[in-house]
Amino acid sequence: MPAQYLEVGKITNVHGVMGEVRVQPWADSPEFLCKFKTLYVDQSHWPIQVERARVHKSMVIIKFQGICDVPSALAMRNAILYIDRKDAHLPQGAFFLADIYGLEARDAQSGQVLGKVEDILTLPANNVYVIRGGERELMIPAVPQFIEETNVEGGYLKIHMMEGL
Repeated sequence: MPAQYLEVGKITNVHGVMGEVRVQPWADSPEFLCKFKTLYVDQSHWPIQVERARVHKSMVIIKFQGICDVPSALAMRNAILYIDRKDAHLPQGAFFLADIYGLEARDAQSGQVLGKVEDILTLPANNVYVIRGGERELMIPAVPQFIEETNVEGGYLKIHMMEGL
């Protein structure tokens, strides 16, 4: 069963003197984080209301309700922020990377099980799925030339096995 709360960023520092914080977003784009009115703090998933959020360079500047000064904002430094999965509205066919972990990887041609997705490398060009099965480890770029189908509900993804993999 997919996790209800998903990590979306980390508070790295204070921004200004009015209680705003700088957040390093862990999403495809910083704009994604700006869509949420409620975020959840750390493992306790303590809810906190977002007054306003904006993108600044590659970071997100957030003003939370009740955080009005530098000391209050400093107290939040290094906190991990989460969203509730039900608050996120993804486009058709989109998925969270957290849902890819543990999927069974299958050869698109033969149906042979190659292993499971054990890790995801987020590289500048594209993500790379690290698949481990038996004594074998595959590193598959997460691009259409290699990934034929991603079926989160079914628990698998189908991979085009090109020569040399």
